[in-house]
Amino acid sequence: MNLERVKEIAAAVLYEGYLLYPYRPSSIKNQQRWTFGGVFPRDYVASGGCDSCYMQAQCLLRGGGQSSIEVRLRFLHLIAREVILLNGPAEKAPYECASACDGGAFAPWEEALEREIVAPATTIAQLLDAPARIAFAFPRQCEQELFRQSEQRFGVRIRTGQELEGALEISVEPVADAIYRLTARVENLTPLEPAERECRDKAQRRAFASTHAILSVSDGAFISSIDPPDELRAAAAACENQGVWPVLAGDEEARDMVLASPIILYDFPQIAAESPGDLFDATEIDEILILRILAMTDAEKREMAGADERARALLERTQALGPEELAKLHGALREPRLGALKAMPPSAAHSIDGVRLSVGDWVRLRPKAGCDIMDLALKDKAAVIEAIETDFEDRVHVAVTLLDDPGRDLGLGRYPGHRFFFAPEEVESFAAGRRT
Repeated sequence: MNLERVKEIAAAVLYEGYLLYPYRPSSIKNQQRWTFGGVFPRDYVASGGCDSCYMQAQCLLRGGGQSSIEVRLRFLHLIAREVILLNGPAEKAPYECASACDGGAFAPWEEALEREIVAPATTIAQLLDAPARIAFAFPRQCEQELFRQSEQRFGVRIRTGQELEGALEISVEPVADAIYRLTARVENLTPLEPAERECRDKAQRRAFASTHAILSVSDGAFISSIDPPDELRAAAAACENQGVWPVLAGDEEARDMVLASPIILYDFPQIAAESPGDLFDATEIDEILILRILAMTDAEKREMAGADERARALLERTQALGPEELAKLHGALREPRLGALKAMPPSAAHSIDGVRLSVGDWVRLRPKAGCDIMDLALKDKAAVIEAIETDFEDRVHVAVTLLDDPGRDLGLGRYPGHRFFFAPEEVESFAAGRRT
């Protein structure tokens, strides 16, 4: 079990979407936050709220009665930050307060506190007798911090986190010989006042944000929900997941951990070695976002630094990157994920409307209506079929390289940007059927 490796991914998941480029509170897309993994109070949902009051992860595992299950539930506890500015001479300000030059956050905002609930390890035999239920609660907290904005003005930052209550329930059920379905379900039981039940913004202050779970097993192994064995495919499809997507994580040989993530991932996700740190942006591309941050005006950077400490740290880290570190972000070709596409034999062919397409044929590209802008840019281009491949749903894809591409050799080497995929009906064979 390699918990630390999984926690690296879990930490990135925890803050996915926490703050989006351009990383400023005034940005429209940062006006409504906490869009991933929200588990709202049951009182709010019962009053007509359209959000869910529970999160549920279900997956299959192979084991026996003495196999031990452990569940770590993780989420963000929302902290409301209020700022009160006071006028007065500097000598009246407390001298232990923060300096105005420290980049501290002076605007109203919402921050977050990490929470983790670790359920005691329980065997499959015990869970078959009765589900395990773990109640948890976090009390209301309020912190005040004095700061000096200028020589003639100071103020108070007030951070408030509302009380939270919830329950985590873990259960198993047999599916086949030595195969079990594990369920981990968390529900938000935080009581609300009547006024909070009618207002989503108020209810969200009592929600669990970015909720996810790390499931682990000893003396057993999890089964992929994405690519299960054929004999367990129906059982895997019957698993009911609410608000999370369970993927295998950690050691690929052991298969003893699952990350139930609020965003869709592949099995065994990894943090890119070249990445200097979390950028919070969904499906982030480090190089683009870092260059955009460096291109901000000084005023924009000041607002970003004032958002909160995480935004400030991101800005400082980005500005400190050297030329070599920036160059590493320009792209890295890694071993393609096996099974993404199944290449047909090189001599294979495909027929459409009586026309036979084979590897090596010259074709004219005819993208269909509604195609994306990249396909449209290649309309009427002459190309050569480099491969004919199928995906998991047995759909055929024609891989081509462009005849007039100076980097066509890169396409033949299967490098991205020089090799393109089209449906068979989107390519038109040359009348002479000329070959390369």
